[in-house]
Amino acid sequence: MVKWIVLAVVLFALVVLALAVRPVLARLPRLRRAAVALQRRQADAEALRETAEVLQERAETLQRQVETTHQRLELIKAKRGK
Repeated sequence: MVKWIVLAVVLFALVVLALAVRPVLARLPRLRRAAVALQRRQADAEALRETAEVLQERAETLQRQVETTHQRLELIKAKRGK
């Protein structure tokens, strides 16, 4: 008799587990598509980050050139002022 009760409890637990897992399994394809889309967006963000770094380096170079040009212009003005 105890065997039947234990068997019934185990079977009931398995049925409850199956009912709980079913909605999750139904959502897997959508979750997979969402994960692929997120990976694609991550790759795009990485490419944008790299582009931003290149632009930052270029802006720093241009800033140095502007400063050098400004110093030279000041020297030219000082020489003409003499």
